[in-house]
Amino acid sequence: MCQLLGMNCNTPTDIVFSFTGFATRGGLTDEHKDGWGIAFFEGNGVRLFVDHQPAMSSPVAELIKRYPIQSENVIAHIRKATQGEVTLENCHPFVRECWGKYWVFAHNGDLKNFAPQLNGSFLPVGSTDSETAFCYLLQRMRERFGEQSPDLPALSRFMQEICAEIAAYGTFNLMLSNGEALFTHCSTKLHYIVRQYPFPTASLSDEQMSVDFSEVTTPRDKVAVIVTEPLTHNECWTQYQPGELKVFVDGDVWLAGEAA
Repeated sequence: MCQLLGMNCNTPTDIVFSFTGFATRGGLTDEHKDGWGIAFFEGNGVRLFVDHQPAMSSPVAELIKRYPIQSENVIAHIRKATQGEVTLENCHPFVRECWGKYWVFAHNGDLKNFAPQLNGSFLPVGSTDSETAFCYLLQRMRERFGEQSPDLPALSRFMQEICAEIAAYGTFNLMLSNGEALFTHCSTKLHYIVRQYPFPTASLSDEQMSVDFSEVTTPRDKVAVIVTEPLTHNECWTQYQPGELKVFVDGDVWLAGEAA
């Protein structure tokens, strides 16, 4: 299946180190060769980069490795296709507008016989179960809350409900962000780490690369990194439980609970 990478922090931070190790899994150290993508929130805008080429051979991926774009919320994805052809429109993350904000979504898994009735407010462009799930999630969200954007507690409760509903059709590991919080749900496998003072030196598992975070951070910085499989071999990553929803705000785990 696919793999996910997310970052949430309390100050704009680049993801070059983590993405370098993650992209290696897109055709070199793992089999996720059917496209990739990454989205960075910057203020009210989103920088979105997608490519149907493997991350290890994509010139766009090389740009990301060398260009330290700073963001407080990032979602990345490397694809191993289960539904939908290997085309640009089927590459994650997907982006839609709701309540005057961009929402970014990426999914790892396979949903069987998932064919919800969409009313036209949000429609997929490609042919993946993932984009269909994103459109359905946003449609249900608008039906629940109408024209008024909900507060974070209400939105988190909704996410617990909708994730459990969709996960009944198969594997539904996801990342979703509106630039203010990062929502993550685990069906099968996700791990996270919160890096904060005193910062360690970290070494990638998939690449000969290390970084001393104390040299590139301040004592106030807090950075949460969420990924399908741990990216480093010398840090302590926390594994999610199946069915668990975690919401990250400003680098902290704002909410963790069982989807029900």
